[in-house]
Amino acid sequence: MNLKKQSMSQFSIQQLRAAFPALRETDNKKPYIFFDGPGGTQMAQQAIDGMIGYITDGMANLHGAFPTSVKTDALLLDGRAAVADLLNCLPEEVAFGQNMTSLAFSIARSLGQFITGADEVVVTELDHRANVDPWVTLANDKDAGVKFIKVSPETYTLELDKLEEIITENTRLVAVGMSSNVTGTVTDITRIIARAKEVNAIVVIDAVHAVPHLTMDFKKLGCDVLLCSAYKFFGPHIGIAAIAASLFEKLPVYKLKPAPQEIPDKLETGTQNHEAIAGLIGAIAFIESQGEGTTRRERIVSGMQHIEEHELQLGERIESFLRSIPEVNLYRAPAGTPKTPTFAFTLNQVNAREVTSWFAERYNMCIADGHFYASTMADKLGVNPMGGWIRIGLAPYNTKEEVELFEQGLQEFISERVRK
Repeated sequence: MNLKKQSMSQFSIQQLRAAFPALRETDNKKPYIFFDGPGGTQMAQQAIDGMIGYITDGMANLHGAFPTSVKTDALLLDGRAAVADLLNCLPEEVAFGQNMTSLAFSIARSLGQFITGADEVVVTELDHRANVDPWVTLANDKDAGVKFIKVSPETYTLELDKLEEIITENTRLVAVGMSSNVTGTVTDITRIIARAKEVNAIVVIDAVHAVPHLTMDFKKLGCDVLLCSAYKFFGPHIGIAAIAASLFEKLPVYKLKPAPQEIPDKLETGTQNHEAIAGLIGAIAFIESQGEGTTRRERIVSGMQHIEEHELQLGERIESFLRSIPEVNLYRAPAGTPKTPTFAFTLNQVNAREVTSWFAERYNMCIADGHFYASTMADKLGVNPMGGWIRIGLAPYNTKEEVELFEQGLQEFISERVRK
């Protein structure tokens, strides 16, 4: 594939947006403004082309002698290789599934072979419940203990000062999110992983919200499991698990007797969503097309750097604006804490759904509301009575003009509904 090379100075938001059909204006359709990236991004044309190409050229199941089956076998290998370059892991460490949640429950069930009633599982108050409940359920099934790393109600970061008291010799598994899908807080997972490895605990990282915004390096992190979802980074709905081969090889899984015993196939029960894997390859190709380098990995890293810089500039403007509005309660970690361009806030005495509905009707703007399955933090911070948070989350296709419209709209809403 001939991929366009570009330097940082050549980054063009117009060219990037052209890769997303959902952003195109038509004579009879008012274009949407998508600020719901944390809930799922729009699909890049490369992903769409990959899916359509696989479907229209002839589909088949695996391991046949005929051409379409051979093509599908190759597709899975290509998909694992692309993900390996995205995450910097080995292709044989990549497994596909319905979604991150389903993969987490499947892995948790397998890990049950290693958990006893004398063990403890550590999760966090900051995380999406998809990285909490599979492991809590596992602990409950095995009568093991459960500990939570607490979230600070002042800084919206995890309280790590007592990490050695929480992660102990009894800890068998630690599950933590790389970045909050609500506040955008990027957690110091390196510190958590280091402590977990001191006591030989298994480490599971939820990178669903992080992969669209941050460069991944599975090898450098040294975790055992990393989970993500392609629909959060410009692709279709498919879950991805990177599992360190040292764990994956000995991981007992629930599977059909004739199914493959080797990794990664043994975790992939039943027929996979082949067209989604084709779309995943296209989504990674889109990221690659934003960068430069001699290898796909180099181009992906470079592309992510371009994306990060663009999102950082827009994010700084939004944060400054939200902090300047007295009626806005912004749930954002302080300066110096790494964060993704994801902003959760509330308005005094206003239900979150009222705000997002107003933006949808007035500005055709997609802004989400709710607890976003970070329900432990939502309960702790007391936002549920007002419908949860209002969340605006950026993707690389968002523009300064769209941000300006959001600022204009929020000021209008406050004038009409709050300061009346």
